Amino acid sequence: MSKTVTLPIRIEAARGQTLQQQLYHGIRWSIVVGRLGADRRLPSTRTLAAELGISRTTVLLAFEQLQAEGYIVPRRGSGHFVVQELPDRSPATVATGPALPRPHPLLSERGRALAQARTPDRRSSGSPRAFRLGTPALDVFPCELWTQIARQCLRSASSARLDYARLAGLPELREAIAEQMASRGTSCDPEQVFIVAGAQRGLDLVFHLLLDPGDAAWIEDPGYPGAYGALLSAGARAVCRPVDREGMCIEPRAREQPDIRLAYVTPSHQFPLGVPMSLARRRKLLAWASASRAWIVEDDYDCVFRYRAQPLPCLHGLAADGRVIYVGTFSKTLFPALRIGFLVVPGDLVDGFARARLASDVHPPVLEQSILAAFMLRGHYQRHLRRMQAVYAERLDALQSAIERTGAALCLRPVHSGLHAIADLEAGDAERVARAAAARSVEAMPLSAYHYAHAEPSNALVLGFGAVRPIAIRAGVSQLAAAIDAAGP
Repeated sequence: MSKTVTLPIRIEAARGQTLQQQLYHGIRWSIVVGRLGADRRLPSTRTLAAELGISRTTVLLAFEQLQAEGYIVPRRGSGHFVVQELPDRSPATVATGPALPRPHPLLSERGRALAQARTPDRRSSGSPRAFRLGTPALDVFPCELWTQIARQCLRSASSARLDYARLAGLPELREAIAEQMASRGTSCDPEQVFIVAGAQRGLDLVFHLLLDPGDAAWIEDPGYPGAYGALLSAGARAVCRPVDREGMCIEPRAREQPDIRLAYVTPSHQFPLGVPMSLARRRKLLAWASASRAWIVEDDYDCVFRYRAQPLPCLHGLAADGRVIYVGTFSKTLFPALRIGFLVVPGDLVDGFARARLASDVHPPVLEQSILAAFMLRGHYQRHLRRMQAVYAERLDALQSAIERTGAALCLRPVHSGLHAIADLEAGDAERVARAAAARSVEAMPLSAYHYAHAEPSNALVLGFGAVRPIAIRAGVSQLAAAIDAAGP
Protein backbone atom coordinates (compact mmCIF):
# COMPACT_ATOMS: atom_id res chain seq x y z
CA MET A 1 0.00 0.00 0.00
CA SER A 2 1.45 3.40 -0.99
CA LYS A 3 1.42 6.63 1.00
CA THR A 4 1.29 10.20 -0.27
CA VAL A 5 2.69 13.21 1.61
CA THR A 6 2.86 16.94 1.02
CA LEU A 7 5.77 16.29 -1.31
CA PRO A 8 4.72 14.55 -4.57
CA ILE A 9 6.44 11.32 -3.60
CA ARG A 10 5.14 7.76 -3.58
CA ILE A 11 6.88 5.02 -1.61
CA GLU A 12 5.93 1.46 -2.49
CA ALA A 13 7.21 -1.67 -0.76
CA ALA A 14 7.57 -3.82 -3.91
CA ARG A 15 8.86 -1.64 -6.70
CA GLY A 16 12.29 -2.97 -7.66
CA GLN A 17 14.08 -0.14 -5.82
CA THR A 18 15.07 0.39 -2.21
CA LEU A 19 13.08 2.89 -0.15
CA GLN A 20 16.11 5.19 -0.12
CA GLN A 21 16.34 5.09 -3.93
CA GLN A 22 12.62 5.83 -4.32
CA LEU A 23 12.80 8.80 -1.96
CA TYR A 24 15.93 10.17 -3.64
CA HIS A 25 14.48 9.86 -7.16
CA GLY A 26 11.14 11.32 -6.08
CA ILE A 27 12.63 14.46 -4.50
CA ARG A 28 15.17 14.90 -7.30
CA TRP A 29 12.49 14.62 -9.98
CA SER A 30 10.29 17.14 -8.13
CA ILE A 31 13.18 19.61 -7.99
CA VAL A 32 14.27 19.15 -11.60
CA VAL A 33 10.78 19.61 -13.11
CA GLY A 34 10.05 22.61 -10.87
CA ARG A 35 7.45 21.19 -8.50
CA LEU A 36 9.83 22.07 -5.71
CA GLY A 37 11.03 25.58 -6.55
CA ALA A 38 14.34 27.19 -5.74
CA ASP A 39 14.89 27.97 -2.05
CA ARG A 40 11.92 25.77 -1.07
CA ARG A 41 12.26 24.29 2.42
CA LEU A 42 11.90 20.52 2.64
CA PRO A 43 10.10 18.76 5.48
CA SER A 44 12.41 17.74 8.32
CA THR A 45 13.91 14.27 8.14
CA ARG A 46 11.98 13.24 11.25
CA THR A 47 8.65 14.52 9.87
CA LEU A 48 9.19 12.97 6.45
CA ALA A 49 10.14 9.62 7.97
CA ALA A 50 6.98 9.62 10.11
CA GLU A 51 4.70 10.57 7.21
CA LEU A 52 6.16 7.92 4.89
CA GLY A 53 6.41 5.23 7.55
CA ILE A 54 10.10 4.63 6.94
CA SER A 55 13.19 4.98 9.12
CA ARG A 56 14.80 8.36 9.65
CA THR A 57 18.13 6.82 8.58
CA THR A 58 16.66 6.11 5.14
CA VAL A 59 15.61 9.76 4.81
CA LEU A 60 18.99 11.01 6.02
CA LEU A 61 20.82 8.88 3.46
CA ALA A 62 18.59 10.15 0.64
CA PHE A 63 19.15 13.76 1.77
CA GLU A 64 22.91 13.19 1.93
CA GLN A 65 22.92 11.95 -1.67
CA LEU A 66 20.86 14.94 -2.84
CA GLN A 67 23.16 17.31 -0.99
CA ALA A 68 26.28 15.66 -2.44
CA GLU A 69 24.88 16.04 -5.96
CA GLY A 70 24.06 19.72 -5.43
CA TYR A 71 20.23 19.66 -5.31
CA ILE A 72 19.70 20.69 -1.70
CA VAL A 73 21.69 22.57 0.95
CA PRO A 74 21.46 22.48 4.75
CA ARG A 75 21.03 25.68 6.76
CA ARG A 76 21.93 25.61 10.41
CA GLY A 77 18.82 25.59 12.57
CA SER A 78 16.47 25.86 9.58
CA GLY A 79 16.60 22.52 7.77
CA HIS A 80 17.24 21.62 4.13
CA PHE A 81 16.42 23.86 1.16
CA VAL A 82 16.38 23.51 -2.62
CA VAL A 83 19.42 25.21 -4.13
CA GLN A 84 19.10 28.48 -6.11
CA GLU A 85 20.83 27.03 -9.23
CA LEU A 86 20.28 23.42 -10.18
CA PRO A 87 23.19 21.23 -11.35
CA ASP A 88 21.12 20.12 -14.35
CA ARG A 89 17.73 20.63 -16.01
CA SER A 90 15.10 18.16 -17.04
CA PRO A 91 14.10 17.56 -20.67
CA ALA A 92 11.05 19.51 -21.77
CA THR A 93 9.08 16.31 -22.34
CA VAL A 94 9.11 15.32 -18.67
CA ALA A 95 5.59 15.80 -17.35
CA THR A 96 4.75 13.01 -14.92
CA GLY A 97 6.29 11.18 -11.98
CA PRO A 98 9.77 9.68 -11.96
CA ALA A 99 10.26 6.70 -14.23
CA LEU A 100 11.97 3.59 -13.04
CA PRO A 101 15.65 3.49 -13.99
CA ARG A 102 16.35 2.05 -17.40
CA PRO A 103 18.00 -1.39 -17.33
CA HIS A 104 21.74 -1.38 -17.74
CA PRO A 105 23.19 -2.52 -21.07
CA LEU A 106 23.62 -6.27 -21.28
CA LEU A 107 26.93 -7.85 -20.41
CA SER A 108 29.26 -8.76 -23.23
CA GLU A 109 29.32 -12.36 -24.40
CA ARG A 110 32.53 -12.88 -22.44
CA GLY A 111 31.01 -11.19 -19.40
CA ARG A 112 27.98 -13.48 -19.51
CA ALA A 113 30.25 -16.53 -19.73
CA LEU A 114 32.21 -15.38 -16.68
CA ALA A 115 29.06 -14.57 -14.71
CA GLN A 116 27.62 -18.01 -15.48
CA ALA A 117 30.82 -19.95 -14.82
CA ARG A 118 30.47 -22.55 -12.09
CA THR A 119 31.89 -21.50 -8.74
CA PRO A 120 32.09 -24.61 -6.56
CA ASP A 121 33.11 -22.65 -3.45
CA ARG A 122 30.34 -23.38 -0.94
CA ARG A 123 32.05 -22.17 2.19
CA SER A 124 29.87 -20.79 4.93
CA SER A 125 30.33 -17.33 6.34
CA GLY A 126 32.32 -16.93 9.51
CA SER A 127 35.50 -18.46 10.88
CA PRO A 128 37.11 -21.56 9.35
CA ARG A 129 35.49 -24.91 10.04
CA ALA A 130 35.95 -28.53 9.06
CA PHE A 131 36.61 -29.27 6.17
CA ARG A 132 37.18 -25.92 4.51
CA LEU A 133 39.29 -25.95 1.35
CA GLY A 134 41.98 -23.44 0.50
CA THR A 135 42.43 -22.04 4.02
CA PRO A 136 45.64 -22.68 5.98
CA ALA A 137 46.02 -22.82 9.76
CA LEU A 138 45.22 -19.19 10.49
CA ASP A 139 44.85 -19.99 14.19
CA VAL A 140 48.62 -20.45 14.58
CA PHE A 141 49.81 -17.66 12.31
CA PRO A 142 52.28 -15.34 14.16
CA CYS A 143 50.03 -12.27 14.07
CA GLU A 144 51.96 -10.44 16.79
CA LEU A 145 55.24 -10.82 14.90
CA TRP A 146 53.60 -9.76 11.63
CA THR A 147 52.10 -6.70 13.34
CA GLN A 148 55.48 -5.77 14.81
CA ILE A 149 57.12 -5.89 11.38
CA ALA A 150 54.23 -3.90 9.89
CA ARG A 151 54.75 -1.14 12.45
CA GLN A 152 58.46 -1.03 11.70
CA CYS A 153 57.77 -0.77 7.96
CA LEU A 154 55.30 2.06 8.53
CA ARG A 155 57.68 3.97 10.79
CA SER A 156 60.54 3.68 8.32
CA ALA A 157 58.46 4.47 5.23
CA SER A 158 59.90 7.38 3.28
CA SER A 159 58.00 9.73 1.02
CA ALA A 160 59.52 7.90 -1.94
CA ARG A 161 57.96 4.63 -0.71
CA LEU A 162 54.53 6.32 -0.85
CA ASP A 163 54.91 6.99 -4.58
CA TYR A 164 54.33 4.50 -7.40
CA ALA A 165 56.75 1.58 -7.15
CA ARG A 166 58.47 -0.78 -9.58
CA LEU A 167 55.97 -2.36 -11.92
CA ALA A 168 57.41 -5.83 -11.35
CA GLY A 169 57.45 -5.47 -7.55
CA LEU A 170 59.80 -4.43 -4.74
CA PRO A 171 63.39 -5.54 -5.49
CA GLU A 172 63.97 -6.88 -1.97
CA LEU A 173 60.90 -9.12 -2.17
CA ARG A 174 61.85 -10.38 -5.62
CA GLU A 175 65.32 -11.23 -4.31
CA ALA A 176 63.87 -13.12 -1.34
CA ILE A 177 61.56 -15.13 -3.62
CA ALA A 178 64.36 -15.92 -6.07
CA GLU A 179 66.39 -17.31 -3.18
CA GLN A 180 63.39 -19.32 -1.98
CA MET A 181 62.98 -20.93 -5.41
CA ALA A 182 66.10 -23.02 -4.78
CA SER A 183 63.98 -25.16 -2.42
CA ARG A 184 61.85 -26.11 -5.44
CA GLY A 185 64.80 -27.46 -7.37
CA THR A 186 65.17 -24.54 -9.73
CA SER A 187 66.85 -21.16 -9.98
CA CYS A 188 65.99 -17.78 -11.41
CA ASP A 189 67.24 -14.23 -11.46
CA PRO A 190 65.35 -11.76 -9.25
CA GLU A 191 64.55 -9.81 -12.42
CA GLN A 192 62.46 -12.78 -13.59
CA VAL A 193 60.26 -12.64 -10.48
CA PHE A 194 57.08 -10.70 -10.98
CA ILE A 195 54.93 -9.80 -7.95
CA VAL A 196 51.16 -10.08 -8.48
CA ALA A 197 48.06 -9.60 -6.32
CA GLY A 198 47.57 -13.30 -5.70
CA ALA A 199 48.02 -16.31 -7.97
CA GLN A 200 44.61 -15.69 -9.56
CA ARG A 201 45.74 -12.28 -10.79
CA GLY A 202 48.91 -13.91 -12.05
CA LEU A 203 46.96 -16.45 -14.09
CA ASP A 204 44.74 -13.73 -15.49
CA LEU A 205 47.77 -11.72 -16.55
CA VAL A 206 49.57 -14.69 -18.10
CA PHE A 207 46.56 -15.82 -20.13
CA HIS A 208 45.82 -12.31 -21.38
CA LEU A 209 49.40 -11.73 -22.47
CA LEU A 210 50.16 -15.12 -24.01
CA LEU A 211 46.83 -16.05 -25.60
CA ASP A 212 44.72 -14.31 -28.22
CA PRO A 213 40.92 -14.62 -28.15
CA GLY A 214 39.98 -18.00 -29.55
CA ASP A 215 43.34 -19.66 -28.83
CA ALA A 216 43.12 -23.14 -27.34
CA ALA A 217 44.69 -24.15 -24.04
CA TRP A 218 44.88 -27.47 -22.24
CA ILE A 219 43.47 -27.57 -18.72
CA GLU A 220 43.21 -30.43 -16.23
CA ASP A 221 39.82 -32.09 -15.74
CA PRO A 222 39.02 -32.24 -12.86
CA GLY A 223 40.84 -29.02 -12.23
CA TYR A 224 41.13 -25.65 -10.58
CA PRO A 225 38.07 -23.47 -11.32
CA GLY A 226 40.11 -20.26 -11.06
CA ALA A 227 42.25 -21.27 -14.02
CA TYR A 228 39.17 -22.19 -16.04
CA GLY A 229 37.64 -18.80 -15.28
CA ALA A 230 40.88 -16.97 -16.14
CA LEU A 231 40.91 -18.67 -19.56
CA LEU A 232 37.33 -17.53 -20.16
CA SER A 233 38.31 -14.01 -19.11
CA ALA A 234 41.09 -13.99 -21.70
CA GLY A 235 38.68 -15.18 -24.39
CA ALA A 236 40.62 -18.43 -24.78
CA ARG A 237 39.16 -21.87 -25.45
CA ALA A 238 39.64 -24.41 -22.66
CA VAL A 239 40.42 -27.90 -23.96
CA CYS A 240 39.89 -30.26 -21.01
CA ARG A 241 42.31 -33.14 -20.53
CA PRO A 242 41.61 -36.05 -18.13
CA VAL A 243 43.87 -36.77 -15.16
CA ASP A 244 45.09 -40.24 -14.18
CA ARG A 245 47.54 -41.53 -11.58
CA GLU A 246 50.46 -39.87 -13.40
CA GLY A 247 48.83 -36.46 -13.77
CA MET A 248 47.32 -34.75 -16.79
CA CYS A 249 47.10 -37.05 -19.81
CA ILE A 250 49.06 -35.80 -22.79
CA GLU A 251 47.32 -36.32 -26.12
CA PRO A 252 49.23 -39.10 -28.01
CA ARG A 253 49.21 -36.98 -31.17
CA ALA A 254 49.82 -33.72 -29.35
CA ARG A 255 52.51 -32.57 -31.75
CA GLU A 256 49.93 -32.66 -34.52
CA GLN A 257 47.74 -30.14 -32.65
CA PRO A 258 49.41 -26.80 -33.41
CA ASP A 259 46.33 -24.89 -32.24
CA ILE A 260 47.07 -25.70 -28.58
CA ARG A 261 49.06 -22.68 -27.47
CA LEU A 262 49.34 -23.33 -23.72
CA ALA A 263 48.93 -26.00 -21.05
CA TYR A 264 47.92 -25.19 -17.46
CA VAL A 265 48.97 -27.83 -14.93
CA THR A 266 49.35 -28.37 -11.17
CA PRO A 267 52.07 -31.05 -11.37
CA SER A 268 53.37 -31.10 -7.79
CA HIS A 269 49.95 -31.60 -6.19
CA GLN A 270 47.20 -31.87 -8.79
CA PHE A 271 44.09 -29.97 -7.81
CA PRO A 272 41.84 -31.52 -6.68
CA LEU A 273 42.98 -35.16 -6.99
CA GLY A 274 46.26 -34.58 -5.17
CA VAL A 275 48.38 -36.85 -7.40
CA PRO A 276 51.87 -35.70 -8.42
CA MET A 277 52.71 -35.74 -12.11
CA SER A 278 55.19 -38.52 -12.82
CA LEU A 279 58.67 -37.67 -14.07
CA ALA A 280 57.95 -39.47 -17.36
CA ARG A 281 54.76 -37.45 -17.86
CA ARG A 282 56.61 -34.22 -17.04
CA ARG A 283 59.24 -34.93 -19.66
CA LYS A 284 56.55 -35.75 -22.19
CA LEU A 285 54.79 -32.46 -21.49
CA LEU A 286 58.03 -30.50 -21.79
CA ALA A 287 58.87 -32.21 -25.08
CA TRP A 288 55.43 -31.32 -26.44
CA ALA A 289 55.82 -27.65 -25.43
CA SER A 290 59.23 -27.44 -27.04
CA ALA A 291 58.13 -29.08 -30.29
CA SER A 292 54.88 -27.07 -30.47
CA ARG A 293 56.44 -23.77 -29.33
CA ALA A 294 53.71 -23.67 -26.70
CA TRP A 295 53.74 -22.42 -23.11
CA ILE A 296 53.34 -24.37 -19.87
CA VAL A 297 51.88 -22.60 -16.85
CA GLU A 298 52.94 -24.42 -13.69
CA ASP A 299 50.74 -23.62 -10.67
CA ASP A 300 52.72 -24.68 -7.57
CA TYR A 301 50.03 -23.63 -5.11
CA ASP A 302 50.67 -25.74 -1.96
CA CYS A 303 53.51 -28.13 -2.67
CA VAL A 304 55.76 -27.13 0.26
CA PHE A 305 53.93 -29.31 2.80
CA ARG A 306 54.78 -32.96 2.21
CA TYR A 307 54.05 -36.20 4.11
CA ARG A 308 56.24 -39.29 3.76
CA ALA A 309 57.11 -38.44 0.16
CA GLN A 310 60.10 -36.96 -1.62
CA PRO A 311 59.33 -34.00 -3.90
CA LEU A 312 59.94 -34.21 -7.60
CA PRO A 313 61.67 -31.20 -9.15
CA CYS A 314 59.27 -28.57 -10.40
CA LEU A 315 58.68 -28.32 -14.13
CA HIS A 316 60.44 -24.97 -14.20
CA GLY A 317 63.64 -26.66 -13.04
CA LEU A 318 63.39 -29.31 -15.78
CA ALA A 319 62.66 -26.95 -18.67
CA ALA A 320 65.77 -26.35 -20.74
CA ASP A 321 64.27 -23.86 -23.19
CA GLY A 322 62.38 -21.58 -20.78
CA ARG A 323 58.88 -22.47 -21.89
CA VAL A 324 57.53 -22.85 -18.33
CA ILE A 325 56.01 -19.93 -16.42
CA TYR A 326 55.94 -20.63 -12.70
CA VAL A 327 53.05 -19.39 -10.55
CA GLY A 328 53.46 -19.22 -6.78
CA THR A 329 51.37 -17.88 -3.91
CA PHE A 330 51.63 -17.04 -0.20
CA SER A 331 47.92 -17.69 0.39
CA LYS A 332 48.55 -21.26 1.56
CA THR A 333 51.87 -20.76 3.34
CA LEU A 334 50.85 -17.55 5.17
CA PHE A 335 47.26 -16.29 4.84
CA PRO A 336 44.84 -15.72 1.94
CA ALA A 337 44.01 -12.08 2.77
CA LEU A 338 47.63 -11.11 2.05
CA ARG A 339 46.81 -11.38 -1.68
CA ILE A 340 50.42 -11.64 -2.82
CA GLY A 341 51.60 -14.15 -5.38
CA PHE A 342 54.38 -14.21 -7.91
CA LEU A 343 55.35 -15.32 -11.38
CA VAL A 344 58.71 -16.50 -12.63
CA VAL A 345 58.84 -15.59 -16.31
CA PRO A 346 61.53 -15.86 -18.98
CA GLY A 347 63.82 -12.85 -19.00
CA ASP A 348 62.68 -11.67 -22.43
CA LEU A 349 59.07 -11.42 -21.19
CA VAL A 350 59.74 -9.40 -18.02
CA ASP A 351 59.57 -5.98 -19.67
CA GLY A 352 56.37 -6.83 -21.56
CA PHE A 353 54.68 -8.20 -18.45
CA ALA A 354 55.65 -5.12 -16.44
CA ARG A 355 54.49 -2.61 -19.04
CA ALA A 356 51.20 -4.43 -19.48
CA ARG A 357 50.35 -3.57 -15.87
CA LEU A 358 49.95 0.07 -16.83
CA ALA A 359 46.67 -0.99 -18.43
CA SER A 360 45.43 -2.83 -15.34
CA ASP A 361 46.58 -2.77 -11.71
CA VAL A 362 50.01 -1.03 -12.03
CA HIS A 363 51.41 -2.94 -9.02
CA PRO A 364 50.21 -4.61 -5.79
CA PRO A 365 50.13 -2.59 -2.55
CA VAL A 366 53.66 -1.66 -1.53
CA LEU A 367 53.22 -1.89 2.25
CA GLU A 368 52.26 -5.56 2.14
CA GLN A 369 55.23 -6.25 -0.14
CA SER A 370 57.56 -4.52 2.34
CA ILE A 371 56.23 -6.51 5.29
CA LEU A 372 56.50 -9.82 3.44
CA ALA A 373 60.04 -9.02 2.27
CA ALA A 374 61.13 -8.28 5.85
CA PHE A 375 59.38 -11.43 7.10
CA MET A 376 61.31 -13.53 4.58
CA LEU A 377 64.70 -11.82 4.75
CA ARG A 378 64.81 -12.10 8.56
CA GLY A 379 64.28 -15.88 8.40
CA HIS A 380 60.75 -15.91 9.81
CA TYR A 381 59.25 -17.44 6.66
CA GLN A 382 61.40 -20.57 6.76
CA ARG A 383 60.78 -21.02 10.49
CA HIS A 384 57.04 -20.64 9.89
CA LEU A 385 57.10 -23.29 7.15
CA ARG A 386 58.91 -25.76 9.42
CA ARG A 387 56.38 -25.18 12.18
CA MET A 388 53.42 -25.54 9.83
CA GLN A 389 54.77 -28.80 8.41
CA ALA A 390 54.38 -30.35 11.87
CA VAL A 391 50.97 -28.73 12.40
CA TYR A 392 49.55 -30.08 9.15
CA ALA A 393 50.99 -33.54 9.69
CA GLU A 394 49.17 -33.63 13.04
CA ARG A 395 45.90 -32.47 11.45
CA LEU A 396 46.15 -35.00 8.64
CA ASP A 397 46.73 -37.74 11.20
CA ALA A 398 43.67 -36.52 13.14
CA LEU A 399 41.56 -36.81 9.98
CA GLN A 400 42.79 -40.29 9.16
CA SER A 401 42.38 -41.65 12.70
CA ALA A 402 38.95 -40.03 13.16
CA ILE A 403 37.62 -41.68 10.00
CA GLU A 404 38.94 -45.05 11.17
CA ARG A 405 37.59 -44.62 14.72
CA THR A 406 34.08 -43.43 13.79
CA GLY A 407 33.65 -46.06 11.11
CA ALA A 408 32.44 -43.44 8.64
CA ALA A 409 31.67 -44.88 5.22
CA LEU A 410 34.73 -43.14 3.78
CA CYS A 411 38.00 -44.38 2.32
CA LEU A 412 40.75 -41.76 2.40
CA ARG A 413 43.11 -41.80 -0.56
CA PRO A 414 46.86 -41.47 0.16
CA VAL A 415 47.90 -37.88 0.83
CA HIS A 416 51.42 -37.02 -0.32
CA SER A 417 51.34 -33.25 0.08
CA GLY A 418 49.11 -30.20 0.40
CA LEU A 419 46.21 -29.30 2.66
CA HIS A 420 43.34 -31.44 1.41
CA ALA A 421 42.43 -35.09 0.91
CA ILE A 422 40.11 -37.10 -1.33
CA ALA A 423 37.70 -39.39 0.50
CA ASP A 424 35.78 -41.98 -1.51
CA LEU A 425 32.24 -42.65 -0.32
CA GLU A 426 31.45 -46.29 0.26
CA ALA A 427 27.72 -45.53 0.29
CA GLY A 428 25.49 -42.59 -0.57
CA ASP A 429 25.72 -39.83 -3.16
CA ALA A 430 28.46 -37.21 -2.69
CA GLU A 431 26.24 -34.28 -3.62
CA ARG A 432 23.51 -35.31 -1.15
CA VAL A 433 26.12 -35.91 1.54
CA ALA A 434 27.60 -32.45 0.95
CA ARG A 435 24.18 -30.84 1.43
CA ALA A 436 23.51 -32.88 4.58
CA ALA A 437 26.95 -31.93 5.92
CA ALA A 438 26.33 -28.23 5.26
CA ALA A 439 23.16 -28.47 7.37
CA ARG A 440 25.44 -29.66 10.18
CA SER A 441 27.90 -26.76 9.72
CA VAL A 442 30.46 -28.97 7.96
CA GLU A 443 31.95 -28.07 4.58
CA ALA A 444 32.53 -31.06 2.30
CA MET A 445 32.91 -30.55 -1.44
CA PRO A 446 31.83 -33.26 -3.90
CA LEU A 447 34.65 -34.10 -6.29
CA SER A 448 32.23 -33.81 -9.22
CA ALA A 449 32.08 -30.02 -8.65
CA TYR A 450 35.56 -29.72 -10.18
CA HIS A 451 34.80 -31.58 -13.40
CA TYR A 452 34.06 -29.87 -16.70
CA ALA A 453 34.00 -32.01 -19.84
CA HIS A 454 34.75 -35.51 -18.57
CA ALA A 455 32.37 -37.58 -16.47
CA GLU A 456 33.59 -38.56 -13.02
CA PRO A 457 32.90 -42.22 -12.16
CA SER A 458 34.14 -41.93 -8.57
CA ASN A 459 31.81 -40.87 -5.78
CA ALA A 460 34.06 -38.82 -3.54
CA LEU A 461 34.43 -35.75 -1.33
CA VAL A 462 37.26 -33.23 -1.17
CA LEU A 463 38.14 -32.49 2.46
CA GLY A 464 40.45 -29.72 3.64
CA PHE A 465 42.28 -30.54 6.88
CA GLY A 466 44.49 -27.48 7.35
CA ALA A 467 42.03 -24.85 8.57
CA VAL A 468 41.04 -26.21 12.01
CA ARG A 469 42.59 -27.93 15.01
CA PRO A 470 42.48 -31.73 15.53
CA ILE A 471 39.61 -31.47 18.02
CA ALA A 472 37.47 -29.69 15.42
CA ILE A 473 38.52 -32.22 12.77
CA ARG A 474 37.37 -35.10 14.97
CA ALA A 475 34.05 -33.38 15.65
CA GLY A 476 33.69 -32.68 11.93
CA VAL A 477 34.19 -36.33 11.05
CA SER A 478 31.44 -37.29 13.50
CA GLN A 479 29.09 -34.80 11.88
CA LEU A 480 30.12 -35.98 8.42
CA ALA A 481 29.37 -39.58 9.40
CA ALA A 482 25.90 -38.45 10.54
CA ALA A 483 25.45 -36.62 7.24
CA ILE A 484 26.31 -39.76 5.29
CA ASP A 485 23.68 -41.69 7.25
CA ALA A 486 21.11 -38.93 6.77
CA ALA A 487 21.77 -38.70 3.01
CA GLY A 488 20.81 -42.34 2.56
CA PRO A 489 21.97 -44.81 -0.09
